[in-house]
Amino acid sequence: MTKNIVYLFALVFLISCKKNNTEIKAVSDKGETIKTEFATGFEVIEYENYNVISLKKPWPNADKTFTYLLVDKNKEVPENVSYDALVRVPVEKIVVTSTTHIPALESLGEIDKLVGFPNTKFISSEAARKRVDSGEIKELGKNENINTEVLLDIQPDVVVGFAVNGNNKTFNTIQKAGIPVLYNAAWIEQHALGRAEWVKFFGYLFKKEAKANTVFNKIVVDYKNAKTLAKKTTDRPTVLAGSMFKDVWNVPYGNSWVAQFISDAGGDYLWAESKGSGSIALNIESVLEKAQQADCWISTGGTADKKELTDRNQHYAQFKAFQDNDTYIANRKGATGGLLFYELGPNRPDLILKDLIKIFHPELLPNHELFFYQKIK
Repeated sequence: MTKNIVYLFALVFLISCKKNNTEIKAVSDKGETIKTEFATGFEVIEYENYNVISLKKPWPNADKTFTYLLVDKNKEVPENVSYDALVRVPVEKIVVTSTTHIPALESLGEIDKLVGFPNTKFISSEAARKRVDSGEIKELGKNENINTEVLLDIQPDVVVGFAVNGNNKTFNTIQKAGIPVLYNAAWIEQHALGRAEWVKFFGYLFKKEAKANTVFNKIVVDYKNAKTLAKKTTDRPTVLAGSMFKDVWNVPYGNSWVAQFISDAGGDYLWAESKGSGSIALNIESVLEKAQQADCWISTGGTADKKELTDRNQHYAQFKAFQDNDTYIANRKGATGGLLFYELGPNRPDLILKDLIKIFHPELLPNHELFFYQKIK
């Protein structure tokens, strides 16, 4: 009887452990599927001698997936495994095509592996800029028309790109030359932490999976702690977001990552109920009708003061947030004019959240200095 009870307890414990492990890693006969926590665009299956990255959504409305096979340089390429690109790891020379990729390399301690980039003038990272200035990062022209002659000369192990569709002829040319091209779709992720989780994508390229997990987990903890802090207040200021381009005010949808930041920071976003991808294109009359009395206005861009804003569009002066000096713009720039918000922001949602909490509820973070945003004077 006692033996049966002990056996039953052990069986229940074993089942419970397996269940908990399955929530993190789904084990199959062929490999171990490593599930992401917030990102939805990629999945990794770890095998004994190689890894496979499955890219689920390479660009908006894509109807195909990509399979990337990562094999250690000292291992043989497995037979009977189909793939779209083969990469030998760890990568020693890499080309990336978005400034948002650079902070991931820096956080992994691999910025010295970056050897080429299109439009280097947009790079804000100080470490990367030093390599640009010393000639260690080559200028590759424009993202949509990369200088393949220079790229083939530097012979990177891999090119990491992004696409709005599947019609990038330059990437096809690079692949035909024997250089693997991997799409990175972090920019499509709707969850702020989902974008940051793509550091794991780069972690696998450098065989630094543990380091990538450590970097990301720290961001998650800091983000959740800040979000919990914001919940301590019931005062939720109304918030207007976005700005005008020509005659159109682009307002982020209520299910966008911008709206998520505002909500998590304890703000009441005025378009929170709207659903869609991208932004809502509105005329100034519609925005004034709904947001003229908004407590706060946040935006991005290079604007430095109120005069510059009204010179661009006199209607800005009609908003209460503008009149009350509660207008904040993410306008911190790198050495050559690139906006840090666009480069570092997707990789550090914890810093964005803390900035917004400081703006909406300064008493909650009295010692925090705004990192991305600045109050317009």
